[in-house]
Amino acid sequence: MSKSQTTVVVTGLGATTPLGGDVASTWSALLAGESGVRALEWEGVEELPVRFAAQLAVDPSEVMPRQQLRRLDRNQAIALIAAHEAWADAGFAPPAKKGRAAKAESQADPEGFRVDGDRLGVVVSSGIGGLHTALDSYDVFKEKGWSRVSPFTVPMLMPNGASGHVGIEFGAMAGSHALVSACASSGEAVGYAIDMIRTGRADVVICGGTEACIHPLQMASFGAMRAMSTRNEEPRRASRPYDKNRDGFVLGEGAAVMILESEEHARARGAKVHAIAAGCGYSGDAFDIVLPDPSGGGQAKAMLRALDNAGLEPADIVHINAHATSTPAGDVAELNSIKAALGEEVSAKVTVTGTKSMTGHLLGGAGALESVITILTLRDGLVPPTANLEDLDDEVDLDIVRGEPRKLPDGPAAALNNSFGFGGHNVSVVFQRAL
Repeated sequence: MSKSQTTVVVTGLGATTPLGGDVASTWSALLAGESGVRALEWEGVEELPVRFAAQLAVDPSEVMPRQQLRRLDRNQAIALIAAHEAWADAGFAPPAKKGRAAKAESQADPEGFRVDGDRLGVVVSSGIGGLHTALDSYDVFKEKGWSRVSPFTVPMLMPNGASGHVGIEFGAMAGSHALVSACASSGEAVGYAIDMIRTGRADVVICGGTEACIHPLQMASFGAMRAMSTRNEEPRRASRPYDKNRDGFVLGEGAAVMILESEEHARARGAKVHAIAAGCGYSGDAFDIVLPDPSGGGQAKAMLRALDNAGLEPADIVHINAHATSTPAGDVAELNSIKAALGEEVSAKVTVTGTKSMTGHLLGGAGALESVITILTLRDGLVPPTANLEDLDDEVDLDIVRGEPRKLPDGPAAALNNSFGFGGHNVSVVFQRAL
């Protein structure tokens, strides 16, 4: 990062996940090594190859009124819930409209700080969008005819629907965007938000990701790919990154949102700062539509480009929240990429964790949630453990945190959050501790 480049800071955090209905409960559960994975209780679930997933700890119906939920896909509803928590955490005034989507209260002045809508942007991504709406609406069409299909079907199923609703809710007029790159989608959202502020398009950006597609079709299709774990008898122990006996990822759902601001804007209003959003790097594997390049070369490029974008060196990195999906091929490829990017000497000292072992894999929402976790790791100086790691793979030679949380050293520190998606999309975001 050049000396003249605008510094971007994180001032608000929000989330609803399989571990908790907000950031605090999710973080507490992660540090305790708890799992949000549980058996599915659907009619006919016994016929599916995979019968468990990481479902939300708090259903949107417990937070939002039924009338509002009828016009939102599940992924849109939880994005609004997370956005309201992040907005309140940043100390902003509640949006000037009736029917708030979430019951969040700012601890700041009740009036809060109001943002100029022309200087407020939104980047909220989803890898799949309104899957439930699309499939349920087709069932209605087949069984009852076209006239019974909801007029809200299209805005509920489109992948940019969550970003649109968040933009409308908070009056964001600097731009509302939804980047779609499979499981790298919300990692890209963070990077795009940083660029919106650096290029002067916005002073504040609401950014993050959301996904809610735990559906029989998803369980069947990912199961047919042999991509998901089939530990149906012990779901909480199914996601086990770096373990010799890992057999695939666990599907999860949830949303995470951050408030990014220029440092100048945040200081002017006296905002607390969780961390610095230092930079982002991207690359493409150009290798396979599903499998990662086993050399890790493309992923390494994303990390190196992120460091360059942030104006940092490999030696500045003390921690990595890895993509770590618990697939046999993916975990090792990523570790190869870390060593290629940071070098053998530096990578041996970096603490690595795989938090999907507890949250499941949120697909397009993963990068945002793991960005929030990375920020909390730097802020509180504690690395959550990788759960279910009982027999370390012989090919794993990095410092994987397991068992108990690990304390980070005091002082200046930076961390990487990696997100990789089908199609060979690679994204790495760098955060720095706010001192």
